[in-house]
Amino acid sequence: MSDRIRHAFATRRPALVTYVMGGDPDLPESLELALACARGGADLIELGMPFSDPIADGPVIQRASERALKSGTTVAGCLELAAQLRRKLPSTPLALMGYLNPVLAMGMDPFLARCVEAGVDAVILPDLPVEEAGEFRALAAKRGVGLVFLIAPTSTPARVQAALDASTAFAYFVSVTGVTGARTALPEETAARLDSLRRPSGPPVVVGFGVSSAEQVRSLGAHADGVVVGSAIVSRIAEPGTGAEKAARVESFVRSLRSP
Repeated sequence: MSDRIRHAFATRRPALVTYVMGGDPDLPESLELALACARGGADLIELGMPFSDPIADGPVIQRASERALKSGTTVAGCLELAAQLRRKLPSTPLALMGYLNPVLAMGMDPFLARCVEAGVDAVILPDLPVEEAGEFRALAAKRGVGLVFLIAPTSTPARVQAALDASTAFAYFVSVTGVTGARTALPEETAARLDSLRRPSGPPVVVGFGVSSAEQVRSLGAHADGVVVGSAIVSRIAEPGTGAEKAARVESFVRSLRSP
């Protein structure tokens, strides 16, 4: 676990993790939007790498991925975006979230080497099962890049333990059985599931998929080490306006998630 990630989860309050799709609507503007998240109070920034078949994502992030691909965004472009963010935000943890095919196209070790050069702290690949991640895990450990594996509400105890053991940055609990997307209500059993996942010797546990309000951040944060907000941010980016207006809208929304 990098020192930046360790520090993000060492505070008394749960870490606020914000998601921005790299290249949506283009790379320069997504840089400003990620910086707006940081100004609003984000503790960790998750950058999406666009892919043509984002199976874990709902319509809002799917459309963001389409916009990013249309603007010409590649994995290499997202890595350069991460490097620019690292120069501007030297102490803020950065995680790249994407899918396995583009990583394989670049090559697993070259991709991880570029992550190190860019200052990326962690990588999240939702379509890489922990059971099939041995080679990637070994290469990431050699490079010192943290990994994040997902835990679903339907995960068996054995798979839960495997994901916790393999997550070297933090573990990601998916609050709903389905794809990403803001929801007005989350399953009642989420709090109990989160409580069961947090262990003294285990990695930090964050919860995401569906979180869209300050009330949800507060209620889930009482049971998790961090809370991820994605689609609710991306939907605000998709609304009409200039780049400056979008950045102001995102900053204001992220700040509202920290409201008492």
